[in-house]
Formats: sequence, C-alpha cells, structure tokens
Amino acid sequence: MIYFNNVTKTYNTDQKAIDDVNLVIKAGEFISVVGHSGAGKTTLVKMIVAEDTPTDGTVFFESQNIHKLNSGDLTKLRRRIGVVFQDFKLLNNKTAYENIAFAMEAVGKTNEEISTDVPHVLELVDLSEKIFSFPHQLSGGEKQRLAIARAIINQPELIIADEPTGNLDPVNAHDIIQILKKINDLGTTIILTTHNRGVVESIGKRVITMEKGKVIRDDKDGKYII
Repeated sequence: MIYFNNVTKTYNTDQKAIDDVNLVIKAGEFISVVGHSGAGKTTLVKMIVAEDTPTDGTVFFESQNIHKLNSGDLTKLRRRIGVVFQDFKLLNNKTAYENIAFAMEAVGKTNEEISTDVPHVLELVDLSEKIFSFPHQLSGGEKQRLAIARAIINQPELIIADEPTGNLDPVNAHDIIQILKKINDLGTTIILTTHNRGVVESIGKRVITMEKGKVIRDDKDGKYII
C-alpha cells in the first residue's frame, strides 16, 4: 500500500529528519511508529500526505509517486486518507454534528447522506448524546473521539493518527486506542505515532522504532524497545 524507497529529508541545518528509510506498509495493517521526540515520526507520516517532501528517495501510495502528483490527483489521494491530530483541530464554532457534516460537504456528499451517516459515526465513537455539543463543551477524550469520527466519515482506506493520545489521561487514551482497533478490524489501515509504551503494548501489533531519523527496529509483535 505504502512504500518508502531510500527516503531522506534534510533541513537547512543539514540535520536529517529522515535518514535513508526503506519501509513497506501493507493494506489492513495497524502500525505503531515510536521513538523519542525528534526521532522523525511526524516527518515520516507527513510524507504520506505530501505535507513534506523528500530531499532524496521516493514515497509511493500503491503505484503512485505521492510527490509527483498534480494538485487534482493529490486531492483525490488525500480523500483516501483520514488524519487525527494530537490537538484535535476541530471547528470551535460548529457542533459535533456540524464538524462531521463539514467534512462530508467538502467531498460533495448530499444532505440526505449527511443526515444518515453523521449519527451513525457518532454512535460508533460513543458520542451520540453529544451530537449538538460544541467542542468547548466536550472533554479532551470526547474531542479526540469526535476528531476520529470526522476522520473516518468518508470511509478512508488509511487513518494516520499522529500522537492522538498525547494530551489524554490513561483512561481516555485506552478508549481512543480501542476505537482505532475497532476501525482497523473493519479493514482500515492505521498508522499511529506515539511515545507511549503502554499504548503500544496494548495494541500488540507491528511496531516501527525510529531514532535520529532512522528505522532501527521493525517488530511484528508490539515491542517498544529503545
């Protein structure tokens, strides 16, 4: 599904954020990308949505060179990917329903589709009772569940979750991971970045460990070893 071929990213300081990374991510996997702050985790996932470009090497999504796509094809690619951020990035002047509806409107969904699908996805993340609540009326865990609902509403093939539990307590972090596991069980590929050992071990699936821009370990059974 995703292929990194000899990918390096060097910034103006000559520091390599990504250093000669070769990586294959298969459809349907749940992958945790771990490492200390500055290890290269976020730069790695930004490459997949073309928010960052390699200095050297190539990143493919299936057969497409992500960084050679024109603007129209890049937009189509990004619609196949849902992104969840540590700081939620919700629209504060819109209700939970409206936050999700906005994401559907952006891809041309009808009002009928919106009215049917939004309640369903809110039920999936256990927010049915918060459908008309604004973000400031939600807890941190509820905000992240809403962010996940928005990310999955258009049925992407891939979810990138960049430190989604970073601002949450252990109970809410556990809830978020359970939702992501449920989404993965339904066939969606998940790439999770985290520095939380407990989160990684609770998932028990493939772990890619990064250090100073390099992939130093690739374990299939959920080990977090640094």
